[in-house]
Amino acid sequence: MLSRVADALYWLSRYTERAENNARTMEVNLQLMLDSRVLVGQTYQQQWESIIYTLEETDLFKKQYDSITESNVVDFVTFERNNPNSIYSCLADARENARTVREQISVEMWEQINRMYLFFTSGDAKRLYRSSTYEFFRWILRGSQLFQGVSEATMAHDEGWEFVQLGKHLERADRTSRILDMKYHILLPKAEPVGGNIDTIQWMAVLKSVSALEPYRKRYQGQVAPWLVAEFLVKSQTFPRSVRFCVDSVDYALHKISGTERGDFLFRGESERLSGKLLADLSYISIEEIMKIGLHEYLDTIQLRLIEIDRAMHKEYCGTL
Repeated sequence: MLSRVADALYWLSRYTERAENNARTMEVNLQLMLDSRVLVGQTYQQQWESIIYTLEETDLFKKQYDSITESNVVDFVTFERNNPNSIYSCLADARENARTVREQISVEMWEQINRMYLFFTSGDAKRLYRSSTYEFFRWILRGSQLFQGVSEATMAHDEGWEFVQLGKHLERADRTSRILDMKYHILLPKAEPVGGNIDTIQWMAVLKSVSALEPYRKRYQGQVAPWLVAEFLVKSQTFPRSVRFCVDSVDYALHKISGTERGDFLFRGESERLSGKLLADLSYISIEEIMKIGLHEYLDTIQLRLIEIDRAMHKEYCGTL
C-alpha cells in the first residue's frame, strides 16, 4: 500500500472519531449545565474551561474570544473552522482524506462522510443547533456511528482496514485519557468532598462523555467512586473505549499490518515494540499503583506514549515523522 493511502485512511478514521468524541463531550456538558442548582459559580465556569483544556487549544481560543462562556465554547468546539479540532474542521479534513482514497473505501463510506460535511456547509447544522441543541449533537453522534458501522460492513478488512482501526483506537485512547485527566486534575473543587453532590455529578459526566455510564453500572454496583471510574476507564479489557482495550486494538492492527504474529516479545518495528510495551504495562499495573504514582502524572505519561506510537507508525509506514 502507498504511504499516502495509509496516511489518508488513518486520518480519515481519526478525524471522524474526533468529531464524534467532541459532539459527545459537548452534549454531556450542555446537559450537565441544566442542573444549575448544583453547578454554580466557579464550578460552572470550570466545566467550560475544561473542554478547551482537553482539546489543548487554549491559546487559540483566547486569541479569538474575550471570555470563556457557553456560547463561545460551543462555537469554538463545534463551528469554528479556524480551530483544527472543531467538529466542522474534523469532518472537513475527514472528507478531504476520504476524497483522496475513494478507490480504497466503499461508496457507502464516502456518501456518509460527504453527507455529514454538507450538513455543515449548507447551513443546516446551525439551523438545527438553534432549534434543538440536543438533536443537533445527537445527529453528529448518529452520523459518526453510522460511518463506523458502514465501514465495518462494506470495507474489505485488508491492510487498509487496519489503518482505519489504528486511527480510530489511537484517537479513542487519547481522548479517554484526556477526559479522565481533565476531571481529576482540573474539575474537582478543593472544598468539595469526595462523594459530594458536585463530585458525583462530575464523575457521572466523565462516564457519559465516553459512553461508559451504563457499562460501569453493570460492572460496579452502588455509588460512582473516583478510583473505580479510573480503574474502569484505564484498565477494562472489555469496554471498547478504555485505554487498555484501545491499546490492545492498536497493537493488534500494527501486527496485522506488518504480518508479525502476536506473542511474547514478537515485534517487527518500533511502533509494535512501543504498543506492546504499553499494553503490557497497562495489563499488569494495579489501580493502587496508578494512584500512588498520581493519576494525572500517569495519564500524562500515557498520552506521551501514544504520541510516540503515532510518530513511529508514521515514520515506518507513511514516510513522515
